[in-house]
Amino acid sequence: MYTAKQLQEKVQKLFADEVFLDEPKELYEPIAYTLALGGKRIRPLLLLAATELFGGEIEQAFNYAIGIETFHNFTLLHDDLMDKSPIRRGQPTVYRKWDENTAILSGDAMNILAWRYFIKQEHPKMRQILNTFEKTSMEICEGQQYDMNFETRDDVSLSEYMEMIRLKTAVLLAAALKIGALTAQADSADIERIYQFGIHIGLAFQLRDDLLDAYGDPATFGKQTGTDIKDNKKTYLFLLALQKGTKEQRNRLTELFKSHPENPEAKINEVLEIYKTLDIRNDVESAIKRLHQDAASCLDDIRKPENNKTLLRELAAKLLDRNV
Repeated sequence: MYTAKQLQEKVQKLFADEVFLDEPKELYEPIAYTLALGGKRIRPLLLLAATELFGGEIEQAFNYAIGIETFHNFTLLHDDLMDKSPIRRGQPTVYRKWDENTAILSGDAMNILAWRYFIKQEHPKMRQILNTFEKTSMEICEGQQYDMNFETRDDVSLSEYMEMIRLKTAVLLAAALKIGALTAQADSADIERIYQFGIHIGLAFQLRDDLLDAYGDPATFGKQTGTDIKDNKKTYLFLLALQKGTKEQRNRLTELFKSHPENPEAKINEVLEIYKTLDIRNDVESAIKRLHQDAASCLDDIRKPENNKTLLRELAAKLLDRNV
């Protein structure tokens, strides 16, 4: 069995050995730039860890691992453009370093490249693997559209928000695990359990991300903080504050989340002060803990020896223990 460090090194080598540059360079340079920015590579790590958990050969899953990480980075590239985010992993985003048209076209090419990696690999479960990837790809688009819809709605509920982040964030983590399980030809019951493990981890991950955006250190977070408040994003923190707050606090939050001041610092500070009064940060931490416990229960039910699950438990803990 691999340790987390060994598997991380294996994934890093996979990407170090791949060449993403080609002609025309104007199309491929932004792709190589995006993938060279690195990140945690958590989705390929989960995919390979699930393959190993169920007794598969991780070499059979290498192309799927590269493909799912390439697809993930494609979604980030377009997401940065849609959100007008200037920084990703501490570096300028593609649309800022080049231009918007380049970000659109290079992102499209990354999506196609991801599919190319998937169809490279012959496998007895190929149809189910591709069906999983296709379904997940469409769900992510659905989640993105819901996210956009919420920007103009004043009646978004916490349950709607959780469904949106399930689609936009959690399903790709879950799909990585499911594809790993399919590669190892696990039985259908365990495939569903590992998928649900990924869903719960993905939901917790996004709530952690919401916290980091409000309270994180940009130097460690890798992007600007306070952008969700500045951009009037209806995050879990905001929706929970609306649910818990007094009529005066709800009205003020609603007013603030319709404003676009030239200098948003005062707005961000006022929103954070309301969150502090309502103890929102601790409530979100509790929600993350519950989701983590639900994920652990899914992993507990998988019919494999406990020591085979250690790697996935470590990866999940590392994913959720990011500091704010």
